[in-house]
Amino acid sequence: MTELQTPEPVTIAPRRRRARRRGPVTYLLRLGVIAYLVLLVGWPMVLIVTTTFADGFSVLESVFSDADLVHAIRLSIVAAVVATVINTVFGVSISLLLVRREFPGKRLLSALLDLPLSVSPIVIGLALVLVYGGRNGWFGPTLESWGLQIIFATPGIILATAFVSLPLVIREVVPVLHEIGTESEQAAHSLGASAWQTFWRVTLPAIKWAVVYGVVLTAARSLGEFGAVKVVSGNVLGQTRTATLAVEELYLNFDQEAAYGIAFLLASVSVIAIVIVSLLRTRSDRV
Repeated sequence: MTELQTPEPVTIAPRRRRARRRGPVTYLLRLGVIAYLVLLVGWPMVLIVTTTFADGFSVLESVFSDADLVHAIRLSIVAAVVATVINTVFGVSISLLLVRREFPGKRLLSALLDLPLSVSPIVIGLALVLVYGGRNGWFGPTLESWGLQIIFATPGIILATAFVSLPLVIREVVPVLHEIGTESEQAAHSLGASAWQTFWRVTLPAIKWAVVYGVVLTAARSLGEFGAVKVVSGNVLGQTRTATLAVEELYLNFDQEAAYGIAFLLASVSVIAIVIVSLLRTRSDRV
């Protein structure tokens, strides 16, 4: 008898929550967020696309018919690819070091990894010049005596690009390593697996989607880097001028159509990267 008279409050709470979500404050917040995103992100992107294709594909045809602009785009792609490979290898290694090992200064190292995101890229470029500059840098004169020029050359562009995009792989992989724990790795060790076999067959499959997210975000961020690259590249036409530097120079020289054309190409890569990450997250959530 007592069980039949017991009230059932389970269905009441969800109805109250749904009623609160449909209140005027919720709608105002949604409207504010949508307006903010449209004015800050959506509308400028639409203007870039409409300006680029105002006369069809003529702007893109002029961009790809200019050898210097093609070289600038190719240099940006090369720097982004090499920086992404470097940050993937070191990002996964640093993530394993932070999560699987205990050592003095671990928290300080973790905090320093966010430095590229908190410091202006201009400052990063100047710091690289102080270290690797050919005249007064700490290592620059020695490296140039060995025939290796860093600043005002492609290695400096790659170094600056890798620096500003360093944390992206780490910040994707570290939470996943914490989440999966060490039970599977310890089981593999107990069965006689080596450290490399444990990483390749146990750890890497578990963190593969986090690595993929980090790689995609790193590539998109690397391709659009401007500030640090501007300082260390020298912006030499046909040699060390990247796509982002070409956009600035074309815009200042009143060749706005070509500037918008290259900006559209760079923005397209970022949008594609965001779509890829979104699709991969959806797929990984279903697994």
